[in-house]
Amino acid sequence: MTEQEIEIPCPMCSVEGQVRMLTHLDEIPYFGEHTQITVLCHACGWRQTDFLPAEGKKPGASTLVISKPEHIRARVVRSSSCTVRIPELDLEVKPGTASTGYVSNVEGVINRFMDIIIMVTRQCYAEDAPSEDIKTLQELHTTLLELKEDPIPRAITLEFLDPHGNSQILSPDAVQRDLEPDEYDELPVGPDPAIFSAESLA
Repeated sequence: MTEQEIEIPCPMCSVEGQVRMLTHLDEIPYFGEHTQITVLCHACGWRQTDFLPAEGKKPGASTLVISKPEHIRARVVRSSSCTVRIPELDLEVKPGTASTGYVSNVEGVINRFMDIIIMVTRQCYAEDAPSEDIKTLQELHTTLLELKEDPIPRAITLEFLDPHGNSQILSPDAVQRDLEPDEYDELPVGPDPAIFSAESLA
């Protein structure tokens, strides 16, 4: 792992001279060699992680129908530019300005959705939201929880859509495809790509 100073002010606290970039080369099965990049600020603790493949990628989508227990254990690479969707449940996580990448498995992605649902449910209770809203959230949580059962009672689709092509669900059952032009135009791209540009690695 190497560390170098980046001559930009921190995007969060604006302090100059405290931003560093850590780079680490790694090999992920089915994904290939990639560079894990973490940009961090020693002044305020802000950090952002992303993944850049060694070979050039093109905008793409990776889809897996979660229908059997081994699908839950499938590895995933999610970059900071990736939108994650579960269409049947109308759930979606879009990359924002503070979006960060990660390597996990399908269960880890499901857990992230569940954590958000739990947080929103608590907020609904605190704000005395309509009982219908709380019931809907509880049903979503139950459906996601059932994906960890054996057998899985209901198949659910997980989609990774990445306009930079740096994300993928690493399963033999996953379907890879190019993004449609209208999908590409509508998808957000996450943090300023200049932070993770090839020039910054030179």
